[in-house]
Amino acid sequence: MNPQVELLEPCGAMLTDVDCAQLDTALVTLIEDLMREHAVLVIRGKGHLDDEQHLAFSRAFGPLELPSARPNAHMARVAFGLYDVSNLGPDGEIADPDGPRAKIAKGNELFHADSSFNDLPSKWSILRGVIVTPEGGATELIDGRKVYDALSDASKARIAGLEVEHDYFHSRRKAGATVPSDSPLAPYMRAVHPLVRTSASGRPTLFVGAHAARILGMDEAESTALIEELLAFATQRKFVYAHKWQAGDIVIWDNRCTLHRGTEYDYRRYKRDMRRSTVNEGGEERSAIPAHLSLQMLSQPQAEAR
Repeated sequence: MNPQVELLEPCGAMLTDVDCAQLDTALVTLIEDLMREHAVLVIRGKGHLDDEQHLAFSRAFGPLELPSARPNAHMARVAFGLYDVSNLGPDGEIADPDGPRAKIAKGNELFHADSSFNDLPSKWSILRGVIVTPEGGATELIDGRKVYDALSDASKARIAGLEVEHDYFHSRRKAGATVPSDSPLAPYMRAVHPLVRTSASGRPTLFVGAHAARILGMDEAESTALIEELLAFATQRKFVYAHKWQAGDIVIWDNRCTLHRGTEYDYRRYKRDMRRSTVNEGGEERSAIPAHLSLQMLSQPQAEAR
């Protein structure tokens, strides 16, 4: 192999001429180094990974956040350990475009950081394109370190030391889905993070996104206004890299310092089969949802799009 690296604007890098199914220490080190510097990495390698190869590749970089252990028909299409981020049912055909799963998936079109609502310390997401759309369906990404650097000194001083509660249900409501306020899952799907985090590179990063529900110690109106102001600043087009997928592509992003979203596509017309692993910083592999709640989730389709 002769790995080639191309910079992507305005953020990220593309790695080519590698075989992710033949992972060795040199390739692991190269990917870790590129991720530390760029936070977003597109791998357009030799051949296409299958699910088991995807899982083996991911585990080279840390333990996985596992999907819930609950029975889930559409997830049966993919190997356990991967999230099914598609519009397909268990038969491989397009699922009901008017069903609850499709409505919940609209939340993925808002800029967010995966699993920022979990107690597990998320590291990376690794998304693989199995079936891609001929139009639409791009993945857009933002490097929060560059966003923070672009803030005024006054804004940096204003947000220093603030903490934000991230809540999965908040982002689903924001996208228009109806979710219960008394869900037993709620305590397990929110977490607090600094508004300004330190990334793996040591650089400060703005950490907001659609899951950001409230700033601690601030009244609701002021908190909402500041979060929306920061999101509007962060999502300016000058900060956004839009990835147009080719089948077999792998896109990795660092959840600790990036935001991403999937863009619209013709859900009724095109199949889109994307499969994602989530890598944590450390600890054991487990679901963020306690096993004893798995059965209670059966009647709560809002949890499927996690």
